[in-house]
Amino acid sequence: MNSTSWIWRITSTLSIAATLLLIYGFAAAVAGNLSPAPVSPPAAAPESGQAPSPASGNEIRAIAIGDSLARGTGDDSGSGFVRRAVDLLDKNGIHAKLINNLGNNGLTTDALLTRLDETGVQYVLKEANVIMLSIGGNDLFAGGQALQSGSEPPTAEQLRTTLPAASARLQKILDRLHAINPDARILYLGLYNPFSDLAELKVPGNTVVSEWNEAALTITNKNDNMSVIPTFDLFEQNLTAYLSSDHFHPNGAGYQAIAERIVQGFATASPGGEADE
Repeated sequence: MNSTSWIWRITSTLSIAATLLLIYGFAAAVAGNLSPAPVSPPAAAPESGQAPSPASGNEIRAIAIGDSLARGTGDDSGSGFVRRAVDLLDKNGIHAKLINNLGNNGLTTDALLTRLDETGVQYVLKEANVIMLSIGGNDLFAGGQALQSGSEPPTAEQLRTTLPAASARLQKILDRLHAINPDARILYLGLYNPFSDLAELKVPGNTVVSEWNEAALTITNKNDNMSVIPTFDLFEQNLTAYLSSDHFHPNGAGYQAIAERIVQGFATASPGGEADE
């Protein structure tokens, strides 16, 4: 009787232990489903101000910035000298693509300096290894569309009064571009005189534009990654053929001539600038 009672006590104890073990396992499983293991967070996205990866290999990654000439105003095809230059480089076996065009109609040197402080503009500029810059025409020629609007063209006195301050701002612009992207090649588009067919502005206009271009050369010659693309000679003898109907911006043929000059520069220009205009 005593041995039988002892057996039943052992059996009962084992049954209770097994039951408790099952209850514990079930509770652990439920807890696991209600509180899953933590998942590792994804890699942090780049901050908005972080520099993009640099251009690879020998590929030209071009960006245009500046005024309406950078934008291509006056070209019926909408290409301007920027798109035309990139296409010509590609046709000549130099792999090139246009990343972005930051040109704005009516932009002056003062307004461009403000734009260069924008984080988004700086980010885009850092993607390039070639920066094409057109600026200064609206400073010298008081908006550049005097004839189109029906008003009088700028006087010689107005042209000369604008020169010192505007050329000083050009220096700041080129310095700022170089600081933003020190590895990029900066191509500055020299100015031409769109009013050289007007007797009262031919000589004074040519003189002031030449002084401007000379100042630009002085600035760019200090940096091996900067060049001036001359345009004065292109338009001096072909003004009627190269100007659009507004008598200020190039037409398609004018932009094509500028683009060809740019492509020639890639093959023949020595570092630090171009020949005097």
